[in-house]
Amino acid sequence: MKIDRQALVTRHTIECHDPTARLALGNGEFCFGVDGTGLQTFAGNCMAHWGWHSFPLPAGVTPDQVPATGTLQQGHAVDRDKFPPGTETLRQWLFDNPHIMNLGRLRLAQPGVISNVKRTLDLWTGLHTTRYEMDGQPVKVETCVHPALDLVAVRIESPVPLAVVLDFPYPTLKNEAWVGDFSQSPPVATGGGRKNFERTVDTTTYHVALEGNADSFVCAFSAQPLPATLPSFEETKTACAAKWKNFWQAGGAIDLSASTDPRWRELERRIVLSQYQMAAQSAGSWCSSEMGLLGIDPWRGQFHMEMVWWHLAHYALWGRWELGSRAIDCYRRFLPAAKALAAQLGYRGLKWPKSVGPEGRSAPWYGNQVLLWKQPHPIFFAELDYRLQPTLATLEKWADIIHGTAEHMADYPVKDAAGIYHLAPAMPPSEQGITRDTVFDLAYWRWGLDKAQQWRQRLGLAREPLWDEVRKNLAPLPVVDGVFVHSAEWHDTYTKRAWEHPDPVGVRGMLPPMDGVDAKIARDTVAKVWATWNWDRCWGWDFPWMAMAAARTGQPELAVEALLKDSPRNQYDFQGINTGGPCPYLPGNGGLLYAVAMMAAGWDGAPERHAPGFPENGQWQVCWEGLNPAL
Repeated sequence: MKIDRQALVTRHTIECHDPTARLALGNGEFCFGVDGTGLQTFAGNCMAHWGWHSFPLPAGVTPDQVPATGTLQQGHAVDRDKFPPGTETLRQWLFDNPHIMNLGRLRLAQPGVISNVKRTLDLWTGLHTTRYEMDGQPVKVETCVHPALDLVAVRIESPVPLAVVLDFPYPTLKNEAWVGDFSQSPPVATGGGRKNFERTVDTTTYHVALEGNADSFVCAFSAQPLPATLPSFEETKTACAAKWKNFWQAGGAIDLSASTDPRWRELERRIVLSQYQMAAQSAGSWCSSEMGLLGIDPWRGQFHMEMVWWHLAHYALWGRWELGSRAIDCYRRFLPAAKALAAQLGYRGLKWPKSVGPEGRSAPWYGNQVLLWKQPHPIFFAELDYRLQPTLATLEKWADIIHGTAEHMADYPVKDAAGIYHLAPAMPPSEQGITRDTVFDLAYWRWGLDKAQQWRQRLGLAREPLWDEVRKNLAPLPVVDGVFVHSAEWHDTYTKRAWEHPDPVGVRGMLPPMDGVDAKIARDTVAKVWATWNWDRCWGWDFPWMAMAAARTGQPELAVEALLKDSPRNQYDFQGINTGGPCPYLPGNGGLLYAVAMMAAGWDGAPERHAPGFPENGQWQVCWEGLNPAL
């Protein structure tokens, strides 16, 4: 049965009556955080994936002292990444810079008493409409974002003229109602005609233009000079509606409305709104931070290379690869930085950094060089790309990235006297400390080296002997009492460490079956983790990670339970943003989309039945179309 996509989407229209709550209006590259006034009177930021700023260097620090790789470490990793005494100021500057910045603020100059707020965000058209009373007078404001320009368009209907102003902040690092210090820039009235601004903040320059009148205007932002004429409100509204209609009609869809399990509507709401949020905030020129484009998170808006998978992998399964392709190209752009980092640490190949901005310099953190699971990610993305486009051009596009990635993977393990290769030192995805032979990394290393060899064979190249030797002799996955544990040195996985990310389930969840990962142990591990884990101390993507593992190990009832687990870290707010982190947490949204697509469309080797990751109890009726199976 063909899905009525408009009905599917519009039954989850966002409604909100809080005047201070921010909703995300975005085109993937640019986001306008809109409050209940239809502007940013009480809260909200204008942020773009190109909008970065760095503070001037601290007194006494010169440019030649700034390491291009983000670390002062020399030689192989032996423990935590350390900065020598006396470099604390430099270290803090490196952590803080670059940071995402608020490009400007549009607000009512003198808001009166606002009451009776009624807001809707029409997902089918991308139009935010708010109606309220100001000092007893009715006001209606429509707001939308252009699909191809970083431009917000506003139309105001009010019996009393309302003064709207634009002002600019100096960047700050606090995630408050507005990000930045607005005390240094006088506001500019929207007025009529065209106003152009060239903003220079330290070494950052960008362009802003206001066009229109007080009742209907547009405001555009760009790293480059803006065109002489901007689209009007009506033109932007039409283009925005066409973009979102096309978005919802293309790619994948999942309709759960025929289900009798009463939780179907909430799960479907999360699925629909997650698609919207990722397309609005995480479909641009760079990878998204964990908070997306709503504000600045504790990591300064930089993106974590281990989290890139959680933001972008789902696009392959949902038939929307093009939305993630520019950001995934970060591996190409960061290739020189990854090569320099490996060389500085005395390794071969490409060592991918961790917390970065557009220049690819890693922000200092004690686990940067030993948090290993970010390393095989580009191989995973390459394989997703090849499944969608199995051409010589795809093979050649990724060939040097895969080779350099695998070259480092073969060089990093330490060989003992018995000929066993150990991942040492290693920080697991759970980040609970530094150890060796971490369970998920050992599995991911196996899969990555296997796939890198297969990639060479696709290109007609000979296998790399060292890669085969390391792969064959990698330490076994650590097992205690018949289940996987975090690492060979930590046997307290289910007693003292049953919190944070449940690494043991990822070995046959996110990853497909492979030699060296026992199927029964994997299934028993999933059951053990589900029964013993402290789910109130996890993160938003841990629940879909659990769901993937439950589905792949033949426990579909548990897969659904994991997605809907009642935990403070598994909540999705009124606009569908996962809140399972220290801030709005988009990795949870991306993980949910990957998991449900896999549960609906299946995976390589999945049972040959409809929606193999959902229970066969008759309560879940899953109608899906346009999805691709997972690896």
